[in-house]
Amino acid sequence: MSQPGGDHQAQKQVPLNGAYYGPPIPPQPFPAHRRRRRATSFVLLLTQIIIAFVVAAGIAALVLWLVYRPTKMKVYVDKAALTQFNLTTNINNNNVLQYNLTLEMTLRNPNRRIGIYYDRLEAAAYYRGKRLRSTYLPTFYQGHKNTTRLFPAFAGGDFIPLSGSDVRRFERERSEGYFDVEVRIKARIRFKVGSVKTRRYRPDFECDLKLPLVVNGAQPGFTFSGRTKCDVDF
Repeated sequence: MSQPGGDHQAQKQVPLNGAYYGPPIPPQPFPAHRRRRRATSFVLLLTQIIIAFVVAAGIAALVLWLVYRPTKMKVYVDKAALTQFNLTTNINNNNVLQYNLTLEMTLRNPNRRIGIYYDRLEAAAYYRGKRLRSTYLPTFYQGHKNTTRLFPAFAGGDFIPLSGSDVRRFERERSEGYFDVEVRIKARIRFKVGSVKTRRYRPDFECDLKLPLVVNGAQPGFTFSGRTKCDVDF
């Protein structure tokens, strides 16, 4: 005869073969050190990609420079005639400068494989840092190893705010027979490499001139020195 307690123990020892319907087992958290390792690997990979891109771009730029060897344009003033340069004072005690200046300039593209589009050329004359009138020059395309002539001219009578030292400098220059005049050209250009056109650049051409005053076709002992090279500043 079996004891009741023995049957109960036998039932408790029977294994459960059915599905488990208890609460869901929570997912195990990703170890923190593995997360940090993955983030570090991604940063290193991204850094390597950026470095490789920069190096490749640098090598490409160097190759292009070696192939095309870009050189700045060369600008000269070949001839200049200052036929009027008189300083007077009006009834309001303001300085008025009467002037007439004509120039012949050359603009040289020394590059063998690069053309230049001159989309805008604005020339202005300056005396003692004060701007006189400006003029716009024709736009054009300049091919390889090409020279173009420009003919800016300035004439007028403008109020010019000169200080006392500037007026004394004017009188000294008039007695010496020449005037220090600066001509600046503000350009807007594009380069053409093969069939590709670059973005626009804005170089300035600055020409410092010592000009004698030509009166009735004759000029004093000081003469214009001839070809004067201008600074090209990008």
